[in-house]
Amino acid sequence: MAAADQAAIAAGTAGAVLMERAGAAVAEAVSARFSPRKTVVLAGPGNNGGDGYVVARLLAERGWDVEVEALAPPATADAAAAAAQWQGGRGPLGEGAARAELAIDALFGAGLDRPLPSEVARLVRRLNAAHTPVAAIDVPSGLAGDTGRAVDGIALAATLTVTFHRRKPAHALEPGRSLCGEVIVADIGLGATPAKLFENSPELWLAGYPWPGVASHKHARGHLIVVSGEAWSTGAARLAARAGLRIGAGLVTLLSPPDALTVNAAHLEAVMLAPFETELELEAAARQVEAAVIGPAAGVSEATLSNVLALARTGAALVVDADALTVFRSDPGELFSALDRDDVLTPHPGEFERVFPGLLNSAPERITAALTAAARAQAIVLLKGPDTAIAAPDGRAAVNMDGSPWLATAGSGDVLAGLIGGLIAQGMESFEAACAGAWIHGRCAANFGPGLISEDLPDLVPAVLRELRG
Repeated sequence: MAAADQAAIAAGTAGAVLMERAGAAVAEAVSARFSPRKTVVLAGPGNNGGDGYVVARLLAERGWDVEVEALAPPATADAAAAAAQWQGGRGPLGEGAARAELAIDALFGAGLDRPLPSEVARLVRRLNAAHTPVAAIDVPSGLAGDTGRAVDGIALAATLTVTFHRRKPAHALEPGRSLCGEVIVADIGLGATPAKLFENSPELWLAGYPWPGVASHKHARGHLIVVSGEAWSTGAARLAARAGLRIGAGLVTLLSPPDALTVNAAHLEAVMLAPFETELELEAAARQVEAAVIGPAAGVSEATLSNVLALARTGAALVVDADALTVFRSDPGELFSALDRDDVLTPHPGEFERVFPGLLNSAPERITAALTAAARAQAIVLLKGPDTAIAAPDGRAAVNMDGSPWLATAGSGDVLAGLIGGLIAQGMESFEAACAGAWIHGRCAANFGPGLISEDLPDLVPAVLRELRG
């Protein structure tokens, strides 16, 4: 963001102009969501505070009852110029904010890297305890823009956050995502800037989505295989297989140990079934397919480890999930040495810790952890959670913004693995397939809402695809 600001200024757009645009965007967003009311603008000494002075002036011009409470005098030329244009009431940071019906948080922006001053921390606690509506400029004060974490364990809880140009990690990663409330991204004319970190939305991958053409047939739409567990552990693989079929794979085969054939056959219709007994038979069965999912209820066993390595020898793109990750906890390097860059690992945090021990806790946030893991494994890594992070070895990363609490149900991750495998089988690039699978997965859950179970998810996919197709 700093580089984007500097580039715009170097190209001839004055900092004061950018500040005016930012303040106007905040005033517009606030006016659209709140009726005029007693409002206090909390102004910091930097350019975030300067934005606040602009907001105060513009809201007052619309007839709002506004006053400014400042932590300190403006410390930048642009902020000082904005403060000079404010002709309304102002005073030191104090009790007025606690009595306000709306607080505009212009204290500290996304670059905060130190604890809040004690008087600000006290005010934040009072506002949070009173549930005062807060509109934050850029990020709520106390939140580090690059991690989504409160710098000193305390941050303002906003109803609305208006940021500029692009979302910051704090808007996507918990707990920042929840503290930001509704997030508006305002265009203030900074132009295009290069980036490898993205919000996971259809704009990122829809152009590469593998829609079938008029002349498509089942073989042209790819063949996905899913490896079943033993007889008493077959449901998870069937969930993945059904998801792969629903997302559009032309053929899906459930490869099953002999003792699981009967139970799987009793539940399968369009999904095909084939037996295998050894890893060599599995390898032979997978030689002509585009993608394979292994791990859902596969069992943490030597057989699962051998099966993963056998699939890795085939050239099929792998989606490695659940037990197929855990089985390598004593030697993750053995897994990494077998992977290709189009393979996808889909761990939840516990599985991530087993394969990448210590990484999640030592990284500043989940995006960095996922990127480091992807570089180490030389494969796509999808780190599941309410703020799912998807990372590629080339440095690209995306954060899922439509995670749903209704996905907190057994088997939902198995469905996600099948969605990703089905998209890769159809020829979608693996990073984009992982992003698309995660987004579609979340949208299905959000559309269904309370009462969702994993068996519902595959049948919710067609409605989401119709929405995407337009």
